[in-house]
Amino acid sequence: MTEQRPPIPPFDEASAIKKVRAAEDAWNNRDPVKVSMAYTPDSQWRNRSEFPQGRKEIQAFLERKWATELEYRLIKELWACTGNRIAVRFAYEWHDAEGQWYRSYGNENWEFDDNGYMAVRRASINDLPISEAERLFHWPHGPRPADHPGMTELGL
Repeated sequence: MTEQRPPIPPFDEASAIKKVRAAEDAWNNRDPVKVSMAYTPDSQWRNRSEFPQGRKEIQAFLERKWATELEYRLIKELWACTGNRIAVRFAYEWHDAEGQWYRSYGNENWEFDDNGYMAVRRASINDLPISEAERLFHWPHGPRPADHPGMTELGL
């Protein structure tokens, strides 16, 4: 029997917000192994032009991602939820090896199995070059502090 990963579907607004924040916190820790464990063993992704499938491919994808998207900071926000699906909007800031900063915006559609593991993740993402002075996400490596504004409060 598979262990449950609460909150589990069906989602209401409160449980979906908890699921979104847990995902945000995990991604901000930038641990590919730990993050990959939130997905089903055969999870299917679409991330820009890549289509990782399964935990091993997801882990490899995340290792590549965080090796090039330096000082990554992410904020996710619930957009909608129903049953076993959650829609999220997000923004993250990072810089490349040359020091150019970016804010990446996007939307994700998530579908979960009965135990609360994500079986499907479809992400659409756009990158906007920004100056260091335009950065809005300022906190030490790790989860966003509870008192740091979210996307809506930042006007994103």
